[in-house]
Amino acid sequence: MSLAVVILAAGEGTRMKSSVPKVLHKVCGKPIISHVLKLVCGLEPAKIIVVVGHQRDKVEKVLGGGVEVVEQEKQLGTGHAVLIAEKSLKDYRGDVLVLSGDSPLTRGETLQKLIELRRRTGAAVALLTAVLKNPTGYGRIIRDGDKIIRIVEEKDATAKERENNEVNSGIYCFDNDELFDFLKRVTNDNEQKEFYLTDIVQIIREKQKKAVGMLAEDETEILGINSRKQQAEADKIIRKRIIYRLMDEGITFIDPDLTFVGSDVRIERDTIVHPLTFLEGEVLIGEGCEIGPSVRLVNTIVGKNVKIQNTVIKDSVIEDDASLGPFCSLRKGANIKKGAKVGTFVEIKKSEVGVDSKVPHLSYIGDAVIGENVNIGAGSITCNYDGIEKHKTVIEDDVFIGSDTMLVAPVKIKKGAMTGAGSAITSDVPAESLAIERSEQKVIKGYAKKLRKAKKDKGN
Repeated sequence: MSLAVVILAAGEGTRMKSSVPKVLHKVCGKPIISHVLKLVCGLEPAKIIVVVGHQRDKVEKVLGGGVEVVEQEKQLGTGHAVLIAEKSLKDYRGDVLVLSGDSPLTRGETLQKLIELRRRTGAAVALLTAVLKNPTGYGRIIRDGDKIIRIVEEKDATAKERENNEVNSGIYCFDNDELFDFLKRVTNDNEQKEFYLTDIVQIIREKQKKAVGMLAEDETEILGINSRKQQAEADKIIRKRIIYRLMDEGITFIDPDLTFVGSDVRIERDTIVHPLTFLEGEVLIGEGCEIGPSVRLVNTIVGKNVKIQNTVIKDSVIEDDASLGPFCSLRKGANIKKGAKVGTFVEIKKSEVGVDSKVPHLSYIGDAVIGENVNIGAGSITCNYDGIEKHKTVIEDDVFIGSDTMLVAPVKIKKGAMTGAGSAITSDVPAESLAIERSEQKVIKGYAKKLRKAKKDKGN
């Protein structure tokens, strides 16, 4: 039997107190609704429909292909939102899974079990429920034994009904054959004057149809995001799931509570991750690495047996056996080759550091290609920008760059050459040569003594 999914993402999310639509706020580095889309795509549905409304254009931009978008121009409630999808499901036969775009914590296996429950029982609807210690804010499940009679929203519930701690998750699996007939019977006779999707359960029962519930094994799966606090809680839950999965795969996290790992991060076994490490975007870390403490990697590939500490790296590639840090910064386009070293207070941008080459400390390397077995002395920089354009520096294999050398691009230092400390190199240096550019040192004997005496005479 086929499956269609309807994701409700039309709300503004006023409790977020933000100009950004609620479903676009990020959890573990990705918009909330992106987590939901990834979840339902794992079910391989025949159709995914997203109901949008508030700031439609912004929401649509993150949805990607393979999604049909329908608009709820006026937010008249969840029942009305699902009804908007009727035209898109007109000729469809099968299950319809309905869930909110602000609920990223549900697991795929839980949704699959819910779908199978509806199919197995032949119910008109199967809904996911949970028992919460603090059910405040959630609609309550009203039962008659094992039968679900209705769902009552908290604002419309009696004091006795509020004592019930079994709550509605907002996740439903319907049989599409009668779904929209039931929806058209829902009224807005409630405090909010909205068409509640929850009212459909009572209508189904009145029509002598079956409504069944499935209790979530983990109560966190039903938690939605309606505030900044809930956003932080959801981020923590997803992050821990990711870290615990990686630990099961053979990765060591010294302190999972102080490590931040995004959902698109991959790490190979026997890597150690120290506290205050942030792994964001598409990050791949190879086997046997040691990452951290205090490292931030964004959209970066790291090879095997790499050591990185106290470092920020974005949009770069680090090859096997390299060593980075402490306190260096790699900007977009850095490529650190096998066995290379980038040391303390070094910045690298759009440059290649060759095999076994070293940039140990206090240097800036921009728009450069550094060959193999090169040593860059402390305080050296590539002067790549003339105020209008960026220019390239090429340093070939086996070059030694003396401390405090300025390489004024475009310039090429050829194989085996050397530069003297304190030089400003403005022309190409031939292979196996030494280039020195510095003015002659002069010594004026007794000058310092005379200067101190003059200051003393003036009372300074």
